[in-house]
Amino acid sequence: MSILQKLWISAILLGVGGDFVKRNVYIFHDGDFQRSDNTVYFDTGKGGKYLPIENLNEIFIFSEVKITKKLLELFAQKEITVHFFNYFGYYVGSFYPREHLNSGYMILKQAEYYLDEKKRNHLAYLFVKGAAKNIRKVLLYYKSRGKEVADILNHIETLMEKLSPDQSIEQLMALEGNIRESYYSAFDSILENKDFLFEKRSKRPPKNRLNALISFGNSIMYTIVLSEIYKTHLDPRIGYLHSTNFRRFSLNLDVAEIFKPIIVDRVILSLIGKGILTKKDFEKDMGGILLKDEGKQKFIITLEDKLKATINHRDLNRPVSYRRLIRMELYKLEKHLIGENEYEAFEAQW
Repeated sequence: MSILQKLWISAILLGVGGDFVKRNVYIFHDGDFQRSDNTVYFDTGKGGKYLPIENLNEIFIFSEVKITKKLLELFAQKEITVHFFNYFGYYVGSFYPREHLNSGYMILKQAEYYLDEKKRNHLAYLFVKGAAKNIRKVLLYYKSRGKEVADILNHIETLMEKLSPDQSIEQLMALEGNIRESYYSAFDSILENKDFLFEKRSKRPPKNRLNALISFGNSIMYTIVLSEIYKTHLDPRIGYLHSTNFRRFSLNLDVAEIFKPIIVDRVILSLIGKGILTKKDFEKDMGGILLKDEGKQKFIITLEDKLKATINHRDLNRPVSYRRLIRMELYKLEKHLIGENEYEAFEAQW
């Protein structure tokens, strides 16, 4: 079975114990989306495929496609989010159906916590601390497997001790940036692969293959969290670590920080470590390095497998998928905002 065929049939488990299976579809070919009664047909000009609407969860578009207003109406009715990415694999925007769960009360609570400097800083601190703890978990995992990351791990632990809820957003962002830069530098010791050297973090465009992978993976992660926010009462436009502004969603960026190390980064390290992704999956373009479509497909297949993989949840005492963990994180945040329970970011236990 080819990579593209596997992408078409790849399904994602939204949860366990009564949830149902839906499919994420990734489009890499130019073509037309057409509405056929109450289903969807994607025509590449050389053939096509029917996509049963009831089985669709999200659509990720990396190519040039045509979509009609009638089809968007169907997507809105069925609450299907469509994400668009540009030539470089960067997120452009989403067709985001009308928020059917948003409540005025929750928006007011989100705004209250944003406008109160102490409350906002405390939440921002919790997001940074949660991200740092999961970064530490990844490094401990590879240290236990003989990788020489002890010095970097010690440095990150020293930086973590400096984190405080009394710090400003700017101070928290600076510490978070230092922690992540040190963490990424450990990838060289973990991978021991001269074709994938970190050097330093570079974006738009990334200057090497490892940075291209990190940027692509993070971009996908932001959209996944955005889609999970849509299924809650939260508004993605009001974040805490990342400032709310006129240009973009920000809450998904906050929550993604917690999960990037244990989902995106583990996928990257696995793909390179197993030789599934090689330098042949990249190309030079526009002064930087880009991941080719086949490389993106390899990444997405592994990411989807990771998202539907389960861990035993300590509090629930039952298996929960990584995708479900993201939704549960949002529910925890909701309860914090309405004063039911204090929020603590998810920390991996493996």
